[in-house]
Amino acid sequence: MSEPFPELVPQHNWDDYKWGSHAQPDRLYQGPFPQELVPGWEVVMATMPSADVVPNYGMGLVNYVIGDMFPKVKPGETMAQCIEDIVRIPMGARLYIRPTWRQMQSRPGRLEPFEIWKITLELAEKYQKALGFRIMLSNPDIAEESLPDFVLEKVPQVALQGEWPGGRAGEIRHHKAHCLPRYDHPYFRAALAEFDALLAEQLNGHPFIEFIDTYMYGFWGEGHSWPFDNSPFPDPVTALETWVEIFEMQRTHWDRVPLVTNTQPDLQKVGNAELVERTIRSGNWLRTDTIFIENQQIEAISNRPAWIAAVCEEGMSDGRLETLAIEDGLPRTERVLQHVRDVGANYWSLWNWHNIHAQHVMNYYRQYPDGIDRLNRAIGYRLRPAWVWTYDQLGRVGSHTGFRYGLVLGLVNDGIAGVPGILRLVLCHPDGQVIASGSLDPGYPTPRGVRQVRLILPEGLNWEGLVLSAEIEVKGVRRPLRWACREANPDGSLTLRRQKSLAY
Repeated sequence: MSEPFPELVPQHNWDDYKWGSHAQPDRLYQGPFPQELVPGWEVVMATMPSADVVPNYGMGLVNYVIGDMFPKVKPGETMAQCIEDIVRIPMGARLYIRPTWRQMQSRPGRLEPFEIWKITLELAEKYQKALGFRIMLSNPDIAEESLPDFVLEKVPQVALQGEWPGGRAGEIRHHKAHCLPRYDHPYFRAALAEFDALLAEQLNGHPFIEFIDTYMYGFWGEGHSWPFDNSPFPDPVTALETWVEIFEMQRTHWDRVPLVTNTQPDLQKVGNAELVERTIRSGNWLRTDTIFIENQQIEAISNRPAWIAAVCEEGMSDGRLETLAIEDGLPRTERVLQHVRDVGANYWSLWNWHNIHAQHVMNYYRQYPDGIDRLNRAIGYRLRPAWVWTYDQLGRVGSHTGFRYGLVLGLVNDGIAGVPGILRLVLCHPDGQVIASGSLDPGYPTPRGVRQVRLILPEGLNWEGLVLSAEIEVKGVRRPLRWACREANPDGSLTLRRQKSLAY
């Protein structure tokens, strides 16, 4: 292995944890701003929050095409129609699909994605809703194998000991024999590396790919094989070495798309905490697939660094009385929505667990719209220049003495999460000619407080009428952002102007 690691990495408390330096070459000065640094300062503009949903990268409600099972096609409806209706769910700004490896490849050396994948990717572009996805190496909820036949023929399978308790009518997980592959087998690792490279060749940096989930051990790729105790590995060290190698392989292939690692507790001792650690240190993201269960996941998600996005998944009611689970006058889904806010999430799933259909999502929404609408106007980050100060400073400018003009911006985040990457500011003339630009520290501004930043203007330039835009940079890719303020232009930028109401 390229990096040493202990035999078993435990989950730790992240308070005051040193995550390393993230210095930017174009970092803007971010204070402090005493009077002698910005003399003659004056507040010229103060913005107010927007009430609109702001569809920026790295945030939003997510329409699920596949969770663990296919959508529930209604009589007289085609699968393509069903998927398009899911994509069109108006509250969702993003899409998500979770196929098995088998559904994406049937023979070595080439991708052969199944029809649902093709339809979903086409609709992502049609409706301008980017896609997140996971390739499952095991799905206990379907009858067919999750791995391609060419892998099954060469990689031993290990039976899991025990049985799945409980069960509902028709649930396959309670009636099938569960096996997992020897993930450490050389052929498995080589075949997965080839498959992942083929995927990345097509999709790494694709404009409509939002994120890809990290390959992880066990059921659904969540990092566990609960309720069974054994695993296919001979020992925890082999398991850890295997998953670190797979993670580093995937990280190499996907250098322009965030990897999203589940924060599942390490029930089978396969190295989950080490994957989480490497995920954060490499600037990738985290997820939880069960907001109400493990306190460990709540710790990891809610105390992550500000520049790391959090993907939250939890099934919602389909609006029928038997799924509303009303207690103390509230449906269970309303408690889910609040807890997604509590951990400061960037994404949340519009997902009817094992019962996916656009009508099911909308049936609940029509009865209880307020909770989903409130979350949609708060989830992720919502940025605005809350204050704009001007200043002038007499000093050396080029070969002569003159006035140096500038702006100080007080940036505020009205959302519930930090910026999942690096915020860049771009100040332009109305014709688009760039005057000044630069980056803030990763994660800023955070949801609490004000992040001040300075932009220096050329001598004698009038600031009024200049246009302030923003970008987010994640893994070297820059995407435009929209300011979340009432005063923003239709394209999401902000034209600087003097507000008369601020004069005393």
